[in-house]
Amino acid sequence: MEYSAQQIAHFINGKVEGKAEVTVGNFSKIEEGKPGTLTFLANLKYTNHIYETQASIALVNDDFVPEKALPETLTLIRVPNAYSALAQLMSLVSSSKPQKKGVDSLAFIADSVRMPEENIYVGAFAYIGENSDIGENVSIYPHVYIGENVVIGENTIICSGAKIHENCCIGKNCIIHSGAVIGSDGFGFAKEENTYRKIPQLGNVVVEDNVEIGANTTVDRAVMDSTIIRQGVKLDNLIQIAHNVEIGENTVIAAQTGISGSTKIGKNCVMGGQVGLGGHIKIGENVSIGAQSGIISNIEEGRSIMGAPAIELKNYFRSSIIFAKLPDMYRQLNQLQKELDTLKKELNKE
Repeated sequence: MEYSAQQIAHFINGKVEGKAEVTVGNFSKIEEGKPGTLTFLANLKYTNHIYETQASIALVNDDFVPEKALPETLTLIRVPNAYSALAQLMSLVSSSKPQKKGVDSLAFIADSVRMPEENIYVGAFAYIGENSDIGENVSIYPHVYIGENVVIGENTIICSGAKIHENCCIGKNCIIHSGAVIGSDGFGFAKEENTYRKIPQLGNVVVEDNVEIGANTTVDRAVMDSTIIRQGVKLDNLIQIAHNVEIGENTVIAAQTGISGSTKIGKNCVMGGQVGLGGHIKIGENVSIGAQSGIISNIEEGRSIMGAPAIELKNYFRSSIIFAKLPDMYRQLNQLQKELDTLKKELNKE
């Protein structure tokens, strides 16, 4: 389907500058824009491409001021946040795709499972265990494993190969990507002389509404009680969430981050890739942690930190400038030490 600039602007509450009747039927990156496509400018690093793009429509922020002439074929749609507006449009396109329905004959569903008869999709070789409760409009793709006593809320998508173990709860409007494991055993062992005795992990995982969990991310079940992922949390691929962790609402965590057991993370936090958090610590609300940081103690709310061990972000950037100069500084310090020793010897002779 094709949409005009005027139709698009109406949907995202934007303002058209140019030909309101021009139509597009696809998206393109601004540096690879093609006629008949819509692009966007959200990152100022790409500003130079807007003066050469062949795209027909570009979403731009309200405060964008062209420094030179734009292509005559380009129509602008101004919005408060171009990236957010793009997300709205892409969601519209995604939701218009036909949704799969029905239960494949090769799926296994235990007799005690409670699920709707019509508004559901269960793919081939999916497994749903005893006493599980599946909501309306849930999509369970091929090779998914769902254990006993699992609850999955309406409109949730479980992608192929994901595993949800017994007694776990998944909320509404969630997306669990391929290879994710929810409810695996936490890493709990008691040392007895030279051996380790496994501590049974008797709790579960609770994932609240509107959560997205990336491919091959693991969320361990609690020793007792629950590991909790609060509503609105977005987890990237390849993240490790240990037992009894709690992640606060609307927190976003990038790939390869590892969170040790019993750590509590507040609301609206942002973590870069490969962050490591020690166990039994508390991260306050609205904390930003830079990539590859190591956190071993509590962090107060509102801080921006980076490094291993992590320090204030501004101090880290100042320190990073010095890192590259350390070898030269070391040589200079040695030279100064030698000169000082020589002076001391000469003074002692006198």
